[in-house]
Amino acid sequence: MQRIDTADLAVFLAVARHRSFRAAAVELGVTPSALSHAVRAMEERLGLRLFNRTTRSVALTEVGERLHQRVAPAFRDIGDALDDLNNFRATPVGTLRLNAPRIAATLVLLPLITRFRASFPEIRVELAAEDMLVDVVAGGFDAGVRFGERIAADMIAVPLGPRHRFAVVARPDYFERHPRPVTPHDLAHHECIRFRFQNGSLYRWEFERGGIELDVEVDGPLTLSDQELMLEAALAGSGIAYVFEAQVTEHLAAGRLERVLEDWCPFYPGFFLYYPSRRQLPAPLRAFIDFTRTQS
Repeated sequence: MQRIDTADLAVFLAVARHRSFRAAAVELGVTPSALSHAVRAMEERLGLRLFNRTTRSVALTEVGERLHQRVAPAFRDIGDALDDLNNFRATPVGTLRLNAPRIAATLVLLPLITRFRASFPEIRVELAAEDMLVDVVAGGFDAGVRFGERIAADMIAVPLGPRHRFAVVARPDYFERHPRPVTPHDLAHHECIRFRFQNGSLYRWEFERGGIELDVEVDGPLTLSDQELMLEAALAGSGIAYVFEAQVTEHLAAGRLERVLEDWCPFYPGFFLYYPSRRQLPAPLRAFIDFTRTQS
């Protein structure tokens, strides 16, 4: 077997992490074809196939999975050791990789990142905005952002930004044609803009008042999978939307939208930054955590 060096293994780990030559190539700053050639050359030197490839997917073989299980922890330890040297710098450097739902990125994370970068100009930030629940460790992220109730128990969570609540809104002319709902049950008689998660399930609108909690399955002719699109649909007159209050503040003030059932919309703890417990946190992540705490 010809020699395999750490550069080969770093390429292997990037492809294994992303399960995509294109995504791994972006991370490493090379072309997908160059990366594919590098992996093929590594497999030829080993005399073993590490990945099964089709036009649509990349998956580890049994041999590749075994190599990944042995090599990935060692590379994490090396990364921790090198990152620990950041403690001796006056200003930390490196790359912070974050994963967050698109709405969290818009409402909370991007404004925070902008202020953070002003304080730590030598730290690069990569943000993947996607609504799927992602394994941040397997995905190669330093941390993720989610609502508190959707965070795994083995993660450490830090509050990120203010509390949030939802708002039930529609255009004024919609309520000229339909009676305003007084209780959440009245929504059964309305054209509601529904939200579908990427796993296929429909979101049930959540309400609470005086200790009474209701999860209402609404109906309507329009179903979307993006909060910003739901807002745009409400502004276009498609019906009633259930969106974040922070999304509609200006529209309510300008009279473009009207709000109903406000007394049934409770506050939630909001978003949380979460990350796996580790002996040594990467310096960019540690700096970001400390920074977010000063912003609350």
